[in-house]
Amino acid sequence: MNDNTIVTLADSNYFSMLVELIDSIKKHPQSKNVSICVLDAGLTEEQLKIIKKKVHEVKKANWDIEVPRYKTLGKEWLKSQVSRAFLPNYFPDFKKYLWVDCDAWVNTWSCIELYFKACDNGKLGITQTMAPGYRIMTNVKWLFGKLAMIKSQNYKHAKSSGINEVDARKIAFAPHLNIGVFSLEKDSPCWKVWQKNLQKSLAKGKVFGSEGLAINLSVYVDMSPVEFLPLYCNWILSNLLPKYDLDKKTFVEPNLPNYEIGIMHLAAGIWIKGKDMRLNKNLNIDIETIKGDKVSKSLRFKN
Repeated sequence: MNDNTIVTLADSNYFSMLVELIDSIKKHPQSKNVSICVLDAGLTEEQLKIIKKKVHEVKKANWDIEVPRYKTLGKEWLKSQVSRAFLPNYFPDFKKYLWVDCDAWVNTWSCIELYFKACDNGKLGITQTMAPGYRIMTNVKWLFGKLAMIKSQNYKHAKSSGINEVDARKIAFAPHLNIGVFSLEKDSPCWKVWQKNLQKSLAKGKVFGSEGLAINLSVYVDMSPVEFLPLYCNWILSNLLPKYDLDKKTFVEPNLPNYEIGIMHLAAGIWIKGKDMRLNKNLNIDIETIKGDKVSKSLRFKN
């Protein structure tokens, strides 16, 4: 029995990406020391048969916090917004948990080791969505003179979810935390803080994004202990495309010194002529190599 587990969730639409994530983990020999667990949010029986042969355990995802039915009808995949805050309830036999969204894949094992180290002593291991060249999450519209209208993703989401003005302002300009990849120990107090804020976020707000708002509140308002990891541990491709190292045959950060990317995350999709690469593995996109040439690549995992 391993002490550590990597957990993800998928429905039938993301089955192929789920398989790729699992295969990208198992490609690394060190993975034998880590169990893989899956939350089922609408996989077919045939898909479940395939997955159960590949992983340690599969559990049906639940609505761990009661959500009005009109918000969730026909959207089983939204359970990912709630269930990830309750991982020890689903898989209680582990000491450390690393969540990885199923639209991500593991390129290098060193980042996995960093995540499991980062959550020592009850800390939350996570990345902030800020890096040179990353898409800006806050916008300013100048009205006249020194008067400006400032738009913040964190602030807007907080206010639409009924969060009080003081707390909404506290997270307004804080670097957004992407909850698509994070690590926590089983006994971390962060779980309860996160669940409290998730309950608050779901009371009036939308289900989608609620878990992210809740974790931002937990870190920036409740001051839950956190270990921030480098961006290559959760590189969000829709924010900034990577470069490709043709010699080493690997994706790297686009800025010097071009660190190798640990986890490639297709959050929000890579859209080409109206088609999402997450749902079409045959789509390619032109990216720059570290030598300045262009190469057409899929950003999906390939064995």
